[in-house]
Amino acid sequence: MKKVALHNLGCKVNAYETEAMQELLEKDGYEIVPFKEEADIYIINTCTVTNMADRKSRQMLHRARKMNPDAIVVACGCYVQARKEELDDVIDIVVGNNRKKDIVTILETYMNERKNAGQLQQTEVKSRELTDINHEKEYEELHLSRTAEHTRAYIKVQDGCNQFCSYCIIPYARGRVRSRSRQSVLEEVKGLAANGYKEVVLTGIHLSSYGVDTGDDLLSLILSIHEIEGIHRIRLGSLEPRIITEEFAETLSKLPKICPHFHLSLQSGCDATLKRMNRRYTADEYYDKCMLLRKYFHNPALTTDVIVGFPGETEEEFAQSKAFVDKVNFYETHVFKYSRREGTKAAVMPDQVPDQIKTVRSAKLLELSRQKQKAYEETLIGTTQEVLMEEETCVDGKVYQTGHTKEYVKVGMEVAEDLSNQLVNVQIESHLQIMH
Repeated sequence: MKKVALHNLGCKVNAYETEAMQELLEKDGYEIVPFKEEADIYIINTCTVTNMADRKSRQMLHRARKMNPDAIVVACGCYVQARKEELDDVIDIVVGNNRKKDIVTILETYMNERKNAGQLQQTEVKSRELTDINHEKEYEELHLSRTAEHTRAYIKVQDGCNQFCSYCIIPYARGRVRSRSRQSVLEEVKGLAANGYKEVVLTGIHLSSYGVDTGDDLLSLILSIHEIEGIHRIRLGSLEPRIITEEFAETLSKLPKICPHFHLSLQSGCDATLKRMNRRYTADEYYDKCMLLRKYFHNPALTTDVIVGFPGETEEEFAQSKAFVDKVNFYETHVFKYSRREGTKAAVMPDQVPDQIKTVRSAKLLELSRQKQKAYEETLIGTTQEVLMEEETCVDGKVYQTGHTKEYVKVGMEVAEDLSNQLVNVQIESHLQIMH
């Protein structure tokens, strides 16, 4: 029995695909072992969203080779899809996006080729399973019956992106929008509910585009999932602000299973920067979407992403962006320093911002985010919140049962009883109960 170790880098979509590949391998008889252990096959699902992601992908591939020089090293996903010219001999098998579903067949074919090549030629056998992702129209069907988390399951419903933001390499790595059939999604959610999962999180590369290629839409999918027995919570992954309409917000507010936790990508609160980013909305339009959500939901947790140091971002533009983040009152702001990606429009824009300035701006926004996060959490003190309990956590010698509210605020109860995968009403008495 061959031992396989898998390692995931990057987003929740990547994590879903890694777990789906693991399930396929297990069904075919492979033994799954931790990545730090010696294995016969190492599979790394790579990421290319930033230069740091590229570097980590290369490091993990080389680490796998060092752990067992005789192992088969497999590189999957976005880095190998977008950076074909950078691949070196440390990689035996390259599996691009839309080919992960074939991982078992790819491995079997490769091992047969090595076996037939003879001992001297074995190391020369390489496999490159890359498609022209920009012309792929079919959604890659992968399925999960369980996940690494025991209470919450991430469900991939969509792949690809048609937006072409000027800073982003992902459309070149993931291709155009491809949506999973509603029937396939519902079958997977029903299976996960039967296996005890109470919460599902809908994810995709550009979730808001779900159905644009098939005549379906995200709201209709959500309504269908809401009818599935056993599922108590539906959480949404990152959304584009334009999907938040009066109908969308009002309809969701009437669904008791919907979690009032909305991640709306912002990237900048300055209109001039947004235009250079090709983001297709203004700061005022974005603000209106946030107000719509607050109109229909009581105290929803709004979170976002912001890029600092985008080409041409002046001190005045950064100040506008920071002031806008302050105005919206996000629960959390994920701050990213602009990463120059070869092949994107932003990479050749003038007035690239020095790294030291990016670092200063990032620190200022992170400090603001910490203040906003604390302020939001304090609004929960004195209230009773439904918490989906997940695990035991030890803090300062005390044992807490911890889980998340519908707003995705982590809460702890100082009890020894195992409450995992139970929905518990918890009265928040102090900030100490809110875990970080």
